[in-house]
Amino acid sequence: MRSAALALGLLALAACGPVPVEVAERQCAEPARMATGPTGEVSLGVSSDGRTTRPVARTEITVSSDYLLGRDPHKIYELCVFDRSGQPPTRPLVL
Repeated sequence: MRSAALALGLLALAACGPVPVEVAERQCAEPARMATGPTGEVSLGVSSDGRTTRPVARTEITVSSDYLLGRDPHKIYELCVFDRSGQPPTRPLVL
């Protein structure tokens, strides 16, 4: 029983291990881009139920805490890749 628990614990730790640097670069690019500024979407349209027509509007804005704190997107990318893979990035962040 104890060896099964130990094996399960080791398996869980292995899942948290480093990922290949290419995978880390893909995973870290979006959080770094989010630090460059707010992103959003505005949708305008018209809806009708056959009898009445009404305007429809939707707005969505996303702001990351890294942007609000003024953090450098390139540093965020570099640190994220290193934290996840244990290696520095092999490709620069393209904004």
